[in-house]
Amino acid sequence: MDSYPTWPNLAAMMFGLARAEPKRRMLRAFRDGKWQSITWGEFGRRTASLARNLRAAGIAAGDRVAIVSENRPEYPMAETALMAIRAVPVPTYTTNTVSDHAHILADCGARAAIVSSEAHVAKLCQAAGLELIVVMDRARESLPPDERGKGEGGADIALPPFPLAHAEAERPILPWSSLTADSAPPDDIALEAAGIGGETLACLIYTSGTGGVPKGVMLPHRSVLSNCRGAFELLRPLNLHDEIYLSYLPSSHSYEHTVGQFFLPSIGTEIVYSRGVEHLAADLLTVRPTIMTVVPRVLEVIRARILTQVARQPGWRSALFQRAMEIGLKRVDARPLTLRERILDPLLDRLVRTKVRARFGGRLVAACSGGARLDPEVGRFFLALGLKILQGYGQTEAGPIVSANPPEAIRIDTVGHVLEGVELRIADDGEILVRGDLVMHGYWNRPDDTAAAIENGWLHTGDIGVLDDDGYLRVTDRKKDLIVLSGGENVSPAKVEGMLMAEAEIGQAVVAGDGRAGLTALVVPAEGFDDVAVALAVNRTNHRLSVTERIRKHAIVPPFTIENGLLTPTQKIRRLMVIRANTKVLAGLH
Repeated sequence: MDSYPTWPNLAAMMFGLARAEPKRRMLRAFRDGKWQSITWGEFGRRTASLARNLRAAGIAAGDRVAIVSENRPEYPMAETALMAIRAVPVPTYTTNTVSDHAHILADCGARAAIVSSEAHVAKLCQAAGLELIVVMDRARESLPPDERGKGEGGADIALPPFPLAHAEAERPILPWSSLTADSAPPDDIALEAAGIGGETLACLIYTSGTGGVPKGVMLPHRSVLSNCRGAFELLRPLNLHDEIYLSYLPSSHSYEHTVGQFFLPSIGTEIVYSRGVEHLAADLLTVRPTIMTVVPRVLEVIRARILTQVARQPGWRSALFQRAMEIGLKRVDARPLTLRERILDPLLDRLVRTKVRARFGGRLVAACSGGARLDPEVGRFFLALGLKILQGYGQTEAGPIVSANPPEAIRIDTVGHVLEGVELRIADDGEILVRGDLVMHGYWNRPDDTAAAIENGWLHTGDIGVLDDDGYLRVTDRKKDLIVLSGGENVSPAKVEGMLMAEAEIGQAVVAGDGRAGLTALVVPAEGFDDVAVALAVNRTNHRLSVTERIRKHAIVPPFTIENGLLTPTQKIRRLMVIRANTKVLAGLH
């Protein structure tokens, strides 16, 4: 592909690709004990069938429809079908509680939902009076009578009727299989989709809520397509062709939503859905992807495990690893190698680096890191071992990608250059401002928040950053998260937290100290490490920090998890909620 095609909208893009290469493998998932593929042609047929039947069931243009599903082939079918009939998909996390669902469904006014399994039906029915639910897996009528309509704790749920345009009796729940069985070609739906303009609302994605109540971000088709064009130009030096991508980050997150659901399929990449995070290590070895997206936490965990294993090896093996790292880091820093190092380097690559790369399947061309700040030392670790890590930056309100490191000129302590078509400037107070087709329409039903976020076309990101002379962007902190000590010094908690979590002994960390004389930290030990090991890790980190940034006291606390509300589904720590949950602990540190 010499240049990225111009598409009027995302649905037209997907149907156009299905028509152009119907026999090309598009999606792969593990089912019935084996990996099974779906071609572009089959995707187009099923998606068109779904679109026709959703409309027949009463879904109309503008209707918001929640999608609650793990990553699987049906996910892009559901979104594309809804977009094609001008309905608005609302991707939603499977880990949401009843109250989470209640907020989102009420806020967006969803009429219907498409879910992966019966497990999600009860929560949704408790959360809102939906008119229609489509279930991808087992049809609801197959449940025993005494299991139907039961919510959390076994409470009875009144399921509202929904008049269907089918011959069956009135039911509020429809099986996916009946909606995708139409064998007619997709031409009619594809033709209809072609007339949708780029400014039309494509989807409504809710922020993860790290800084408060989740807000619905209205992304038009041109926003995601702008990201796709920019990503294509950024990755052009990699000469991507017939790539394999392992999808494991939730498709309800804007990063995975754009990259794994639209961009990579649009350039011919086969999307393989992981069996789940708990199977990620095994799936990497089986699927052997050539390209991935990662969140920093995944890299931090893998690095910590590698260092732990190296520490347990015989001395000569540890020495080989350290030598491989030293030479690798010289390459990363573009420092010349000695003659002896040039001779030794290929041997170290075979004995050390190849084994580390094998953990990712052994064929990885590049891994794109986003979603949170990547500690530069973690990034340098993998670059030194021969893995190309491209750190980027963005937010849901920008489609979500704003910038990323060019693969031929990586500066891992930055988030790279802005994508093609993106304007960026730094405000007087240091805030990063962004303008271009990637910017959202605004927040759903929140005109005041929209007006505050977008002024004269410029999106106020809420992040603080600097641009260097070569156009590389550094994000230093969240505007609202800067800690101001009692002496007036400003400290970036993200920097300190990242350095703490880069230590093998520390699993999670949150730094506090606003209005205090110095910083304190809430620390969760990594698996297998005790309080003494954590204290040593904190001391090591302090030696690399300025006096102002050093941790004066720390406390060991229970893990931050999705279940206790202190971690988002994409593994981002809800730091303000962590601080609130540990008020007494922090008070005891001062």
